[in-house]
Amino acid sequence: MSDGTNEVQPKFDTLAVHAGAAPDPATGARATPIYQTTSFVFNDADHAASLFGLEAFGNIYTRIMNPTQSVLEARVSALEGGTAALAVGSGHAAQFLTFHSLLEQGDEFICGRQLYGGSVNQFNHAYKKFGWNVVWADATDPSTFETAVTDKTRAIFIESIANPGGVIVDIEAISAVAKKAGVPLIVDNTMATPYLCRPIDFGADIVLHSLTKFIGGHGNSIGGIIVDCGTFDWMGAKHRYSTLVEPNASYNGMKLAETFGNFAFAIACRVMGLRDLGPAISPMNSFLILNGVETLALRMAKHCENALAVAQYLQGHDKVGWVSYAGLPDNKYHQMHKKICPKGAGAVFTFGLKGGYDAGVQFVENLNMFSHLANIGDTRSLVIHPASTTHRQLTDEERTAAGAGPDVVRLSVGIEDKDDIIGDIRQALEAVTA
Repeated sequence: MSDGTNEVQPKFDTLAVHAGAAPDPATGARATPIYQTTSFVFNDADHAASLFGLEAFGNIYTRIMNPTQSVLEARVSALEGGTAALAVGSGHAAQFLTFHSLLEQGDEFICGRQLYGGSVNQFNHAYKKFGWNVVWADATDPSTFETAVTDKTRAIFIESIANPGGVIVDIEAISAVAKKAGVPLIVDNTMATPYLCRPIDFGADIVLHSLTKFIGGHGNSIGGIIVDCGTFDWMGAKHRYSTLVEPNASYNGMKLAETFGNFAFAIACRVMGLRDLGPAISPMNSFLILNGVETLALRMAKHCENALAVAQYLQGHDKVGWVSYAGLPDNKYHQMHKKICPKGAGAVFTFGLKGGYDAGVQFVENLNMFSHLANIGDTRSLVIHPASTTHRQLTDEERTAAGAGPDVVRLSVGIEDKDDIIGDIRQALEAVTA
């Protein structure tokens, strides 16, 4: 009860269905409509001027915002405990707009190297063209972040559950490093979702998701989202984040952080990033992802139950060298899982076959029910051999550091019957001869 009234805050499952939405005022439609339009009619010239001047909130053009998108933003923000959010075209777009709002040429950010291979590539190569520099730390050792801090550091970036290895990261300890350095902590919460972990509770300032994965959950739409936790003091920050604190020529000298307070970062990403760079999410994808959000709690509980059963089976198989799943009691991240995401250790994990690279390829090729593809978080069980696919562009050393060595197989365990999932794995392992 943050407002001192007797109003009870709805719980997670209720927010997942209702947050940000109401029956359509024009038609009474209960489901959020797909507002499949490019632009919106202004009431009059004064109304148009107030929208363009950020003096009033409303719809102008679907590249910048759309009513279907707005419901998605409000819902995910509510689930994460944030103050505002911005939905965009993909998880990569969410990362790009986040750093575009934070960094200038020559600035640095520190990142845990236990990270999705596509992000490693984006940070190492694409960002160099903007003069943004990544400094790598070890997500399992918070002290490595502290030693990496310099006067050029402007942010710290981690994943709550690292992809592909399933490492549970001590968000709270790394948040302490970020606070000491006077920079925001950005947490990619894609693998955990707010059902398993709310990074804001452990000190995150900005939370990102690839909505394509568990939040959408059905493998039918691409999207990303930036959640502003409203916890970072931009005006009083140690460093000057010019996009937020300098007078903005686009808006008559307005200082975004001064005007919008604890949701200024979400506004900056929208009006200075999305407006000009354009990686918008479509109304259709917003609608499809919204439908996925409604069943997030049900799906994540089933995902985690199945993943634990599969990990236990693999741990006892004579062709499996190791299993990295924090839900297993003997896993070194088990206690961190109990602290950070006690409802479950997620649905994505890796294991290693004793036959190495060739055995991994054979295993993947002999699965029947599992789909071999570059995605996670689907209702269906998915598999990939990262060394030959998602992490192929990295060096051997980078792959090993990212938890994607030659023997590694990544599973994204779906919500099918667990006996059928294990049965498919059993017959594929029997076919491995390497």
